[in-house]
Amino acid sequence: MNSSTNMPARYSHVAIALHWLVAVGIFCAIPLGLYMADLKLSPTKLQLYAYHKWLGISILILVVIRTLWRVTHRPPALPASMSVKQQKLAHGIAHGMYLLMFLVPLTGWLMSSAFGKPVVMFGVLPLPDLIGVDEQVGKFFEEAHEVCNYIFCTLISLHILASLKHHFMERDGILARMLPFLEKGKS
Repeated sequence: MNSSTNMPARYSHVAIALHWLVAVGIFCAIPLGLYMADLKLSPTKLQLYAYHKWLGISILILVVIRTLWRVTHRPPALPASMSVKQQKLAHGIAHGMYLLMFLVPLTGWLMSSAFGKPVVMFGVLPLPDLIGVDEQVGKFFEEAHEVCNYIFCTLISLHILASLKHHFMERDGILARMLPFLEKGKS
C-alpha cells in the first residue's frame, strides 16, 4: 500500500505498457476477425486476413514477453478489503485470460497451417506451419479459435466490469494500478 494515498501499489511501467499494448491489439484483432469473416472472397478480405494474422502473432509475442515479465516481477497484491472469494475469482479470471491470450493466436495459427494458408508477418516474414495441411484438422482449429474467442470476450468483459466496479463502487484504487493518471487525480 502507498501510505500517502492509501491505494494499492501500482504495476511497473513495463507491466502497464505491456498490458495496454496487448489490450489495444486484442481490441483491434477481435472486431477485425468478426468483420472479415462475413466478407465475400475478395482482395480486401485476403488483406484483412493478413492483418488479422499479423495482429495475432504480434499479440502472441507480446504475451510471451508479458508472461516472462510477470513471472519475474511480482504484481502488486490485491487490497485486503477484497474477500477471499473475490480474490480467487480475480485470480481465476486473470489466469483464464492469460491462457486464452496464448490459445487464441495459437489456434488461429494452427488453423491457417492446417488450411494451407501461411502466416506471413508484415507481408515479408513467412512463419513456419505448425502442422501439415488437413482440412478436417483445419475445421477443428477454426471451431476451437471461435470458441476460445467467445470465452475470451466473456472474461475480458468480466475483467472490465470488475475494474469499473472497483473504481466507481468500491473506490479501492484497483483501476489506478493500471491507469496511474487516476491516482494523480485523487491526490
